[in-house]
Amino acid sequence: MDGRVLESWARTAVAGLERRCEEINSLNVFPIPDSDTGTNLLFTMRAALGAIDEYAGADGGTKDVRQVAIALARGAVAGARGNSGVILSQVLRGVAEAAVASAVDTRTVRTGLLMATNLVTDAVSYLVEGTIVTVLRCAADAAAEFPDEAPIADTARAAADAAAAALTRTPSQLEVLGTAGVVDAGGLGLVVILDALVTAVTGAPPDRPPIALHVPRRTPSARRAEPVSVAAPQAAHAHPGPDCDEGADQDFEVMYLVAESDEARMAGLRSALNDLGDSIVIVGDGGGGWSVHVHCTDAGAAVEAGLAAGRVHGIRVSSFLVDARDQGLLFPPVRTRPDQGERGIVAVVAGDGAAELFASEGATILRCDDAPVTRAQLLGVIRQMGRTEVLVLPNGALTAQELVAVSAAARDARHEVLLLATSAMVQGLASLAVHDPEREAVDDAFAMSEAAAATRWGSLRIARERALTYVGTCEPGDGIGLMGHEVIVIEPDAVAAGRRLVDLVLGAGGELVTLLMGSEAPEGLDTELADHISQRHPGVEVMIYHGGQPGDLLQLGVE
Repeated sequence: MDGRVLESWARTAVAGLERRCEEINSLNVFPIPDSDTGTNLLFTMRAALGAIDEYAGADGGTKDVRQVAIALARGAVAGARGNSGVILSQVLRGVAEAAVASAVDTRTVRTGLLMATNLVTDAVSYLVEGTIVTVLRCAADAAAEFPDEAPIADTARAAADAAAAALTRTPSQLEVLGTAGVVDAGGLGLVVILDALVTAVTGAPPDRPPIALHVPRRTPSARRAEPVSVAAPQAAHAHPGPDCDEGADQDFEVMYLVAESDEARMAGLRSALNDLGDSIVIVGDGGGGWSVHVHCTDAGAAVEAGLAAGRVHGIRVSSFLVDARDQGLLFPPVRTRPDQGERGIVAVVAGDGAAELFASEGATILRCDDAPVTRAQLLGVIRQMGRTEVLVLPNGALTAQELVAVSAAARDARHEVLLLATSAMVQGLASLAVHDPEREAVDDAFAMSEAAAATRWGSLRIARERALTYVGTCEPGDGIGLMGHEVIVIEPDAVAAGRRLVDLVLGAGGELVTLLMGSEAPEGLDTELADHISQRHPGVEVMIYHGGQPGDLLQLGVE
């Protein structure tokens, strides 16, 4: 068996992945449920096969085993897509490293799978059991039982059967799979590829019962009680990585190739990417080229980190939220009810009183009392509203970058999502006061944004720890007044701090002061400040609302 068996393996694997691509995609719930694992494996395997097609000896005759194996590996690394594709490229690189004889034999398969496991372990920042890596390791362990003189057909079958058995165990090893009731998508793709190897060396696919790809969903209590089967505990780490759903909190998948570099600089790149995101995989092709993969919120910073490591090319950036929209996962077709209207408002608020206040003005509420609001939560609320036009009042709960990502995902030909620059709930209230659903959406959003921008805002808090600020050092228990996000007042007494804050904010003028009182505000603070404003700033109107928000004793808005 010369290099032609490797070519046959690649072609059979491509055909198998083409047949089962959608099936593999449908299982994809981890690390990102973006339904593209089958697609990524197929693209990667096609890239590997394309490299063979460019091989000089492709005109018939015998083919050098090592040259074909190297072509497969380099094509896969250069064309790798996603986590699973990068890992597949290392399976092919492992075979290339093992292909030192003139024929493909048991030693090639055994050593190739073992080297692939080592390469993947080195390439992936953190590993978790129950993924394609687990399935690969089990296949390598099975092949390792065969001596050099064993028939390659037996070795290939054993590796493929071990991978299939490992695949069935993945729901018990990875909680998110058990919850969804599916096996690992990448693991299934690897089984398809190893079955293709059996077909290439024997002429027939493996004869085994069909693999159960869907399993009964487990309840949380069942998951806690169920023992986890881990073949190699030393390979598992409880940290975010390509086999961890931390990637669900990232906006972009970034991939690129790096040339003219070395191991030391690539190690530095790995360290830099660890600070930027997760799902980091960096692999080499054995010939001086590297493929880089990361999930992150700042795609530009990830690419800039690569520029410091060598010559970057082949850059690919995809947005998880936008990809989900394109696949129809985010918005069902909208059928607006006559009483529903076309425009809705989403407001992110904290506190029962604040929620009632915004809701009374017609806003749909997203609470952020106990935990930060995520992009997925905001996107879900927008989707559930079923409105063709949505105005978002973030009220300082999400960063600009997060809001832009949500807006890009939610906006399409049927939906318009407009973001208003409200940095606090008091600015959101000011913008709601001028809302007019009879205006065009862009005009309404502009008027509301103008009202928010014209509202100077501040807050009063109790210092939780000693800290250095622009106006001095605060001690735990001090009252601190902020204008926007900057501390401008420090007083031992919170009420005194509130009075000084009001005076400083009104020093630039103002006609209306809104006080949104928090859940921890001392009794009588609202009337104390209202009286102070009446005496020191005559003619200024004061509106007091009990928002009940945690953290701030009050939010203050001046119009």
